[in-house]
Amino acid sequence: MKRLHQQAGHKTAPDPAAKTSNRALQRGSHPHRTRRGDAQIGDRDGRVSGRELGRPRRTSRDGRGRLMAAARVRARRGAGRASSRSPFDSGGCAARRVCGIGAGAAAASMALKERLGRAATTVRALGPGLVTGAADDDPGGLATYSQAGAQFGFGLTWTMPFTFLLLASMQEISARIGRVTGQGLAASLRGAFPRPVLVLMVSLLLIANTINLGADLGAMGEATALIVGGPGHLYVVLFGAFCAGAQILLPYKPYVRLLKWLTLSLFFYVGAAFSLQVPWGAVLVGTLLPKISWTPDYLMAVVAVLGTTLSPYLLFWQASEEAEDVVANGGAALRQVPAHGGAEMRRIRLDSYIGIGFSNLIGLFVIVTTAATLHASGVRDIGTAAEAATALRPIAGPFAFFAFAAGIIGTGLLAVPILAGSSAYAVTEAFGRPVGLSLKPARAAMFYSTLALSTALGVGMHFLPVPPMKLLYWSAVLNGVVVAPVMAITVIVASRPKTMGGFVLPLPLRMVGGAATAVMAVAVLAMFAAWLKPS
Repeated sequence: MKRLHQQAGHKTAPDPAAKTSNRALQRGSHPHRTRRGDAQIGDRDGRVSGRELGRPRRTSRDGRGRLMAAARVRARRGAGRASSRSPFDSGGCAARRVCGIGAGAAAASMALKERLGRAATTVRALGPGLVTGAADDDPGGLATYSQAGAQFGFGLTWTMPFTFLLLASMQEISARIGRVTGQGLAASLRGAFPRPVLVLMVSLLLIANTINLGADLGAMGEATALIVGGPGHLYVVLFGAFCAGAQILLPYKPYVRLLKWLTLSLFFYVGAAFSLQVPWGAVLVGTLLPKISWTPDYLMAVVAVLGTTLSPYLLFWQASEEAEDVVANGGAALRQVPAHGGAEMRRIRLDSYIGIGFSNLIGLFVIVTTAATLHASGVRDIGTAAEAATALRPIAGPFAFFAFAAGIIGTGLLAVPILAGSSAYAVTEAFGRPVGLSLKPARAAMFYSTLALSTALGVGMHFLPVPPMKLLYWSAVLNGVVVAPVMAITVIVASRPKTMGGFVLPLPLRMVGGAATAVMAVAVLAMFAAWLKPS
């Protein structure tokens, strides 16, 4: 009451009724709702208008009684409102419990939305690492894993967890080079090594990539013919034209989104594995307690699996795509804006580890699928990945057949552009010419010409009189031989202060990269030693 009189500009003495009213309000009503209901409740129950409350007057005994009655009504109604609206206000226990449940549900809903938002942000942040890791399971890799499972059962499942840390670390190293320098791996090699070393590395990459392209396109054509019928050779040409055309004609960002969606095709192999009766106990034993054989066939299979997992084109593509993303998003290399280094290094590590983890998990499922079906049925040799799918039909049923064949097509659509693209990046960067999928063909003529030529050579490889599976297998062995020196020079470049500035490779990552290089080199040397050893 005193506050209302002061707002109206009058000075009045304290009113005993007002004091009584205030005490009643303090006992029962919500402290933030006392002023809002004064005029209305007074009109309804005390017959006192807002104007009368706002001007000085003498209060009679009846008037004081009405004011006290109005205060009591306000107190009761305020208490009712408070108990029904907030679990923290005064009121009945039942009302507080109901409101507490409602508030808890609202808080849980908000927390779920926040988690989903963070997950969506993380998925959007995944890019070169996820795509590169998924591309590692190309049709050539699938054929190599299929042959390993058919020939040795669960005897090579240990290679998937074993290579995870090695490959993820190498992908992180190559990604750091691209993000810090703003250029691809070949461009960084050009400034760090003599030109003959650069020419040798790029030449070996081109040979391995061309063979891989031919094998992948051939597997895609055969898989399509198995599903829909028709001539496989025609599908090879169509797939080659589609992959090259998409890279040349599509803008960079929509094209990258397309590659991300294609990674989902790898889940076909998860479904195929779980549709079978797999002895998971034997899988666990083969993975954690491997029995390594020192025979030439086993060692060559190990090198083939390591080669198809630690492929050199992955390192070139990863570095180039990190540099490409900088240009496409209007950013700058970390050497120019080092303040962003911490966040970018964390993103690169997460991207690389998720991508490679996904890739190796799919590789494990492929080995498990063929080991539980083909090897268990006495099939020890397969001609192509499509032949593996055909062999699965009578053993594992139509779903496993379809999943295997459809996965070959999906992974091929993902891997073929990356194989051709990594060749184009390496050649163009070696010559110091404009490079990148974000550039128009008129500005990066050499880059797009190399890309188209690599795809055309891959299509031509399919028509050579060479069994496709042998082509795939030997391309994996060649990758294993080539990748060891590529890994070594990648670690050296990432450790040079002149190249990396303040983002020189940390010692733990340098040690893991060196260990990965040593493992690959030892595997290759052991394979050659087994070949040369007299039987």
